[in-house]
Amino acid sequence: MLQKLSIKNIALIESVEIPFTSGLNVLSGETGAGKSVIIESLNFVLGAKADKSLIRTGETECVVRAEFDVSDNHAITQVFNDFDMDASDELIVTRKFTIDGKSSIKVNGETITVGMLKKFTSVLLDVHGQSEHFYLLKSANQLDLLDKFAGDKLSAVKAELEKEYAEYKQILKSIDELGGDEESRNLRLGVLEYQINEIENAELKDGEEEQLISLRDAIRNKEKILNVLTLIKSAVDGDGGAGDILSSVERSVIGIASYGAEYSSLADKIGALMSEMDDIASDVDSLIDNLSENEFDADSVEERLDLIKKLKRKYGANYSDIMTFLSEAQAEKDKLEHFNETAEKLLIDKSKKENIIYELYVNIHKLRVSASEIFTNNVLKELSELSIGKANFKVHFDDVPEKTGCKFNSANGFDTVEFLFSANLGEPLKSLSSVISGGEMSRFMLAIKAQTAKYNDISTFIFDEIDAGISGNVAKVVAEKFARISKDVQVIAITHLPQITAMSDNALFIEKVEISGKMVTTVKSLDESAKINEIIRLVGGNVDSLSAREHATELLKIAKTYKESI
Repeated sequence: MLQKLSIKNIALIESVEIPFTSGLNVLSGETGAGKSVIIESLNFVLGAKADKSLIRTGETECVVRAEFDVSDNHAITQVFNDFDMDASDELIVTRKFTIDGKSSIKVNGETITVGMLKKFTSVLLDVHGQSEHFYLLKSANQLDLLDKFAGDKLSAVKAELEKEYAEYKQILKSIDELGGDEESRNLRLGVLEYQINEIENAELKDGEEEQLISLRDAIRNKEKILNVLTLIKSAVDGDGGAGDILSSVERSVIGIASYGAEYSSLADKIGALMSEMDDIASDVDSLIDNLSENEFDADSVEERLDLIKKLKRKYGANYSDIMTFLSEAQAEKDKLEHFNETAEKLLIDKSKKENIIYELYVNIHKLRVSASEIFTNNVLKELSELSIGKANFKVHFDDVPEKTGCKFNSANGFDTVEFLFSANLGEPLKSLSSVISGGEMSRFMLAIKAQTAKYNDISTFIFDEIDAGISGNVAKVVAEKFARISKDVQVIAITHLPQITAMSDNALFIEKVEISGKMVTTVKSLDESAKINEIIRLVGGNVDSLSAREHATELLKIAKTYKESI
């Protein structure tokens, strides 16, 4: 619900804070005092198009801030989640607009767009007469309200449908995983066969890429490698090299080996070193022979590496991933080739499930039609009480499809509905969106909301002077309907009627006053005494008149008694 509206520099408003409570909030005041500015400011912060004419003369920007209590509001929580924002029990919308046309919007301190703002506010408030916030204009919302009105019996059937439909979707998913229709399967088989052949024909080996990279490096550095190997051979096996020196040393040590065990041990070690030198020389000879005798094909190595790189790009980051892809592709190909065996059972299951779902669709339709008849009669009764008994109202359903033409694409049935209304006898019924303005329409929406308030996800209804042109007993009925609606949702109403002001839980007085040579609009909450004075003003009485005061007091008493009775 809306807790507070803060307005700065809009039209005649310099700066005001308007507190709202649960129940019925009523704003009243003299014509021209600025009541319409309050609604304009509210629409602005809800996402309506901004205009420079909003900004108070002489100022460079205007700001409106709306604070909402959204605890236990699941619809708002979902919007927070949709935008990946942290949900909270409080929602604060701040919108600023500057004289040079720049606008900024924040929700709980986070900058958002107008489109995002409307997602939030569309599930918070229903402003009568403003189609962009008009909850009941949407067919889906009308169907949802009708379903809630239908009660537990319909809810039970819908729950059964949701279960059956979830199973139906799983069957469709399984069929789709098999490859869908024959054309789709053949297309997929062609792709799989190409992929499998491409991988298998490559005859990849684990570790092959690393070996090829090493070989490529060797090819690129053959001369350098040969120079180093030649250097080693010369050092180990060349004339005057390490081999010759160690050979001479070995002979000398052998000559003294008989003089003691330590000399014999030393001779053995030098002998082992000589053997190691011979191995090194042999290895170097082999490596040099390989380099000299084998002419590596550098182009073939590069082509093979390019092929491996291509397969990695298409099928996996490494050998293991590519082999996994190959295995899965082979399994999918096998499943597609044996489609008929598996699909036959699934298609039978699909047909059986469609029969069950269609029966549930028809049952839901019948329950909705039955509920709509009661709902229609209730609304027509409300309209009669509001002195538009010649009006007509109907819940229109689209034609019921035959099973063969039914689209099984919803867990909510095949129905779409539309609320149709005509204000006068003989006039054709029209959709709400085409007759959204006018006094009769205002009272019609009041009748609808009187029937649907407790089923509505919207937490605040706003009525902008829908009492225009009514008085007497109808004014009393309107006040009573406001009171009934406000038992379930917050109601904010701008009015000229004393009966509605008397019925208020929170009375707010809008006044235009002169401050420092400028006319400004102010808003103040009325206590009971001030409320009596405002009721006297609304009936055109004199605040000093005893009879006028007694009449106002009596209106308050009647209102209190009625509210206690509902």
